[in-house]
Amino acid sequence: MRYFAAIALLLLATTRVSAADLVLTDHARKAMDIYRTIIEIDTSKAMGNTPVVARYLADELLDAGFTEEDIEIVSVDSFAGMVVRYRGDDSSGLKPILLLGHLDVVEALAEDWERPPFELTQDELNFYARGTRDNKFGVAQLTATFIRFKRSGFVPSRDLFLVFSGDEESDMLTSRKLAFETPTLRKAEFALNSDSGSGVLKGGNAINYRIQAAEKTYVTWELTVTNPGGHSSRPQLDNAIYELAAAVTAIGEYRFPVRWSEMTLAYLQATGKDIGGELGDAMQRFAYDPDDKEAADRLFGESSYVGVTRTTCVVTMLQAGHAENALPQKATATVNCRVFPGVTVAQVKQQLTQVIANDAVTFKQIGDFPESPESDLRLDVLAAVGKAVHSRYPGIPIIGYMAASATDAMYFRNVGIPTLGVGGVFMDPSENYAHGLNERVPKKSFFDALDHWTIILQELAGPSP
Repeated sequence: MRYFAAIALLLLATTRVSAADLVLTDHARKAMDIYRTIIEIDTSKAMGNTPVVARYLADELLDAGFTEEDIEIVSVDSFAGMVVRYRGDDSSGLKPILLLGHLDVVEALAEDWERPPFELTQDELNFYARGTRDNKFGVAQLTATFIRFKRSGFVPSRDLFLVFSGDEESDMLTSRKLAFETPTLRKAEFALNSDSGSGVLKGGNAINYRIQAAEKTYVTWELTVTNPGGHSSRPQLDNAIYELAAAVTAIGEYRFPVRWSEMTLAYLQATGKDIGGELGDAMQRFAYDPDDKEAADRLFGESSYVGVTRTTCVVTMLQAGHAENALPQKATATVNCRVFPGVTVAQVKQQLTQVIANDAVTFKQIGDFPESPESDLRLDVLAAVGKAVHSRYPGIPIIGYMAASATDAMYFRNVGIPTLGVGGVFMDPSENYAHGLNERVPKKSFFDALDHWTIILQELAGPSP
């Protein structure tokens, strides 16, 4: 299979790469300043602060030598994204590369956190705050790399574009505008996403690096039961909350059929070998025989890997009733699904309808997210990423994978721009609290990643020898 061949090729790329000509401490200081500043601006949906971050980053880039003509702040409603053009000399004759990230973050309730979510704090091992991982790590590293290049006089052989969306964590309005309505970006040869792709640590040791080449379709429904209601002293058999509860329980107990692709099987085979133990054995058995029910059931219980093996739907919010002494007139559950490539949203809705088996439950789809095709693992990107990764961890395998989550990549893939996730983070998956409490990233990972994008972009857009 082509993915196993690509892995074999990359295992040969173990040459350690030197840092760029700039003094590393200057670059590290700039990256850290940007990281701290944007993290300490709350860019969750309700705050309206993505324009503030976009303007701050624009000013940093202007100070480094970019011109106003190179920078565009893209606004939709209260959100802002941005496009930054790094002009190449076109000596390679190749089309531009897009570099993706997003400025917004998921909400964080300060009272639930052990540390202030919008203040960058640290202990001996980690940086803590909302966005440390998702995705202000990538935004800071990419922006600092552009500044590093500009100040060093680097002239790429093709145009490079920073493309930062402003509401990736919610309605993706800026994401759609950037992908569908920005003609300059549509000319790109491919895109690299800082919001996906990462290295896996186990016991402090790097075991592999994963390039994201596909992602599941994101779709959300509100499931609602209505009822005339009445006085709570006169209970009725057709209670809206009870009916909704039965529907929620049915969804929780249902398992969608096992699915796989060439890439997901290759990913599980390689990851299972690296992880070892009983879980690793289940991964390898599934990779060689997806009909192995025992292996599939074992992976179903692993939150980090269940999404690689099937479509998943989960109830995330509940709303019901209007008064403590009244029968509920309305009960609603929000159900978020991550749909395996090749399965349509309509098919998932039909399956949920059959599982619930109650015509009183109505479906309302929230938003419209496109089904996303898989991107090929380009050999030039594999080689460049291999050089960057192996400068940190020589010889570790590099494998393609499908993300269970959704990113801006789905829009760029849908306009014909192949997109691969190649972020610079290395961490233990069990420590990944993105979207959760006490989000963190290893300090070592942040500083080790300072050359990650420099190496990749020098390989893909550096001057010809």
